Amino acid sequence: MSWIAWIIVGLVAGFLAKLIMPGTRDEPSGFLGTLILGIVGAVLGGWIWNLVLNKPGATGIDIGSIFVAFVGSCILIGLLRLFDRGRTVS
Repeated sequence: MSWIAWIIVGLVAGFLAKLIMPGTRDEPSGFLGTLILGIVGAVLGGWIWNLVLNKPGATGIDIGSIFVAFVGSCILIGLLRLFDRGRTVS
């Protein structure tokens, strides 16, 4: 996938994941946070998709890639919240 495709798929997937799993005020948000969430989610989702189904994950700007990136982004949000529970903010 080209870097433009990663940005587009990442933004869409990150936006959808944030809609489904809204966060608190302490979580990063905005354009850059959504972009990073979506791109890392696409990589994570693609890795899991390839590991479980032995098929390529995010391959371009299409519904399948957005779905894989969305699932990866939701998993990433869950993992971040799981590991962030013990941290106290002062």
